[in-house]
Amino acid sequence: MDVAIAGWRDAAEEGHAGAQFNLGVMFMSGRGMAQSDEEAVQWFRKAADQGFATAQYFLGLMFGEGHGVAQSDEEAVQWYRKAADQGFAEAQYKLGLMFVEGRGVAQSDEEAVQWYRKAADQGDAQAQNNLGFAFIHGRGVAQSDVEAARWYRKAADQGHATAQHNLGMMFFHGRAVAQSDEEAVQWYRKAADQGHAEARYYLGLMFEEGRGVAQSDEEAVQWYRKAADQGHAGAQNRVAQALSDGRGAVRAELE
Repeated sequence: MDVAIAGWRDAAEEGHAGAQFNLGVMFMSGRGMAQSDEEAVQWFRKAADQGFATAQYFLGLMFGEGHGVAQSDEEAVQWYRKAADQGFAEAQYKLGLMFVEGRGVAQSDEEAVQWYRKAADQGDAQAQNNLGFAFIHGRGVAQSDVEAARWYRKAADQGHATAQHNLGMMFFHGRAVAQSDEEAVQWYRKAADQGHAEARYYLGLMFEEGRGVAQSDEEAVQWYRKAADQGHAGAQNRVAQALSDGRGAVRAELE
């Protein structure tokens, strides 16, 4: 590692953008040298100023979080945009997020959708999920359950936990897909296994009601407890009721 770092430093000092970026990553992570966000920012900036898209994205992250530099949404947006304009998918996603939240730019759902779509078309799972969210709620785009389900599935198939939960909800309610409790359970479980609190709660509900799975109060409480431990208020209420009743789970009607 020391040899690699020495090589990167020599190349970085000679102006090699890739080496400057790699050196910045090493300072940021503290691998092989003393951790320093300030040093990381300096090297990211050198590479970013040469048009190195990944460095521009990382510099945007540093400004957005205020790591090694004074926090500035405006600066973050500036660097995200530079990388996004070069087709860097993660920067396109981040820029979309900044437009949704109105951070460093005027809030615009329409602009957000444009950037999400650019990233989503490149396979970025976060952007695909957020694009699905935009379609389901008609934010910045005409409302469409069909489009929402399509984008949720793309992200879910890549293992994106929130998209898996969202797709489960589409099957649960039969929105743009044939209603199927079994399919809903499958997608809830995928998300729940990744620690998604809302999916764990809904999986508990499905076991409690015996929808898409064999009814089991014990399984229901198991999933409620997992969600409750993450601070999910509804799950905490279910667990408390189960304890009060002295059985696996309280019967409740799904809404």
